[in-house]
Amino acid sequence: MLNISGNVTTCQPQSISIVIPISLSFIFFIGFVLNCISLWIFWFRVKEWNSTVILQFNLAISDAVIAPAAPLIIIYSLTEHWTFGTFLCQLKVFLLSTHMYGSIYFLMLISIHRYYMVAHNVKGMFLTKKTFTSRFCLIVWICLLLQGIPFFFVLNTSEVHGVTKCLSIHQNDQAVLFFVWNWVILFLGLLVPFITTLVCYSLLSRYILKVNPMNTLTNVMVSKSVQTICASLIIFIICYIPVHITRTMGVTIILFFPSMCSLLEKVEVAYYITWMLSGTNCCMDPIIYCFASDRFNYTFTRQYSLRQSRRRDSKEKMDASLRRSSPGSSLGDDKNRLSLA
Repeated sequence: MLNISGNVTTCQPQSISIVIPISLSFIFFIGFVLNCISLWIFWFRVKEWNSTVILQFNLAISDAVIAPAAPLIIIYSLTEHWTFGTFLCQLKVFLLSTHMYGSIYFLMLISIHRYYMVAHNVKGMFLTKKTFTSRFCLIVWICLLLQGIPFFFVLNTSEVHGVTKCLSIHQNDQAVLFFVWNWVILFLGLLVPFITTLVCYSLLSRYILKVNPMNTLTNVMVSKSVQTICASLIIFIICYIPVHITRTMGVTIILFFPSMCSLLEKVEVAYYITWMLSGTNCCMDPIIYCFASDRFNYTFTRQYSLRQSRRRDSKEKMDASLRRSSPGSSLGDDKNRLSLA
């Protein structure tokens, strides 16, 4: 691989442990099920949407976007050889980018929304209006589209040591592109949303000190909002920050320090682990729905209670039917009728 100074890199790509694709299969399956349930509840069971529900619905969509690319990712992790062509490589990266940064942006918006709902409880505020929230979500999706479309024009597959790679730091013709794109998206796609969420958490924590402890309703709202923003920060810390750190180290080493193969190997192994952790966001985001949305929580628990009630009713009817049809029951009924006669 050529770096910017013209030197050749002889570092070998690290093999991916079998644990990675197995774990990804489990993560994607659980995330797919959870997000399908969440989208079903939002679309079919939550009758009246407010701004909170709109934001969470869009977050669920951003998590579900990864589903079409999941099989390609798992197969590529198993074989380490991309056999699906350039277009599917570009589509996979587009879906990955939309999934990750869509989740990040909507988590940031949910944190901002929760802070203003509690600390600036003004019913007429534009942030609480469904129309404004819907339009703002549309703007986010347009930004995600514009952010991902360039992949279809500049990203290519490359032959590296006899195998085809897709979005690998070992691609010599993509090294500068990966470096520039990484630093731009690191700032706009991670640092700005994370700092914004952290500021919302800090401001809300300060607001808690001013809350009247006798106001039960306000305390409940504040508690749920703190839990929501805290969950968002935890998702940032577990899913997004580590993978951005290891990726930044990898593209920097491969471009400026190509002879440091030992360090690059360790960073590449760490990147695979953090990249796997980044996939867990589709399993962790549904926690936000339970904290931030009373309507979602109520609908979910109500549906569960109804199913449990139906099961009990069905079991009771079946038991009653068995008692009526059993020989002992019939004999007992005959004896009762004779005694009454």
